[in-house]
Amino acid sequence: MNALAPLPAPASGRILAIASGKGGVGKTWFSITLAQALARHGSRVLLVDADLGLANVDVQLGFQPARDLSAVIAGTLAPEDAATRHPMADIDILAGRSGSGALAALQAPAITSLLAAIARAAGRWDRVVVDLGAGLEAPQRRLAAAADTLLVLATEEPTSLTDAYAVLKLHGVDRPGGDARVVVNLAGDAAGGARTHAALARAARTFLKRDIPLAGVVRRDAKVRDAIRHQTPLLTRHPACHAAQDVEAIARTLA
Repeated sequence: MNALAPLPAPASGRILAIASGKGGVGKTWFSITLAQALARHGSRVLLVDADLGLANVDVQLGFQPARDLSAVIAGTLAPEDAATRHPMADIDILAGRSGSGALAALQAPAITSLLAAIARAAGRWDRVVVDLGAGLEAPQRRLAAAADTLLVLATEEPTSLTDAYAVLKLHGVDRPGGDARVVVNLAGDAAGGARTHAALARAARTFLKRDIPLAGVVRRDAKVRDAIRHQTPLLTRHPACHAAQDVEAIARTLA
């Protein structure tokens, strides 16, 4: 690991959920990169691929897990036994299962079991990063509400802003006063990302009566696509690129 200065150990905020109202905003890539950034600063990190039924953390990182989330939900394995170590990213990964109808259609008891497993994991790892599925269905909402901090990804596209607003609105209903922040991804530049957040924050203040802070802006960067194509973590393949620097900055603010 190319270690950086350690971050302060969090007294709270151990569970970070990454959400979006729609797909295609870079949520899984961001979850992987944020988990790696936190690990580079000295935290023991578990990344949970909770995009139920459409999991692809393993695909983006190019590995085949021997165990996955289904065993944890079934109660046959504890999170620490089902997790797979990814030495290049220096994180542990609790993989999902792509194309699993059973996971995609989880009922309330199974969701409760998953929530209990994530809570247990938070006692064994410094940080648990949960990559949620896109959308507003019950599993995503319950997982988001259980997190200490919810990071909602949005882009400069109007439809993405509308969907991000819907996520924030329902999060306020499910968990009033919960810690929710916005990450603007694929921004043309930092100023453009700030304007995107300002528009979303203005709507939240007007209609939800909530202040939604900006966790950070991640600039559009061709190096991201290159890292995904090579199934390699961005902070390993291109640690000095703009997007890598931006995610590192977000990791520091979360401390």
